[in-house]
Amino acid sequence: MPLPLSRADAWNLLCEWIQSLSLRRHVLAVEAAMRAYAGHLGEDEEIWGQTGLLHDLDYERHPSLEEHPRFAIAELERLGYPPAVVRAVASHASYLGVARESALEKALFAVDELCGFLAACAYVRPAGIRGLTVKSVKKKMKQPSFAAPVNREELREGAEALGVEFDEHVAFVIAALEPHADALGLEGQET
Repeated sequence: MPLPLSRADAWNLLCEWIQSLSLRRHVLAVEAAMRAYAGHLGEDEEIWGQTGLLHDLDYERHPSLEEHPRFAIAELERLGYPPAVVRAVASHASYLGVARESALEKALFAVDELCGFLAACAYVRPAGIRGLTVKSVKKKMKQPSFAAPVNREELREGAEALGVEFDEHVAFVIAALEPHADALGLEGQET
């Protein structure tokens, strides 16, 4: 399944659509987690990576439920992305009602919100993402005011749909993000 853009061109496209550093870091985190899962599951890392990178392409310009990710879907279709990628982007937005059937779709849903929650956990730790434990993440999940917009039930549903134990999933995504801590702004303040 060839992709119409190289990784570099996909990044340039993303930078045209997204100016926010925090949103760019989020999609880079999702890309890293998707590439890690692709490698783990024997899938195409480039396809999975670009799906993660581009899944929120339209979010800065079109953040409403009526628009996101519909504009991203239209842009990916216009560019000639394979239907599997387009469908994964559509399925990550539960409110669109697109059932998650493929491993690609399930993985994107499973890592998207979790990456955001892990970033929130890292921001309040001196060491950032490095050394973040599953136990610490689960403790933060019990605090409703912490990263309040993140739906805790969706975090668990994502792992379950992917067929992975929740603790294992959290540990896997932390490990996927750690090597990219500096680029993701998750390096912490320790010297």
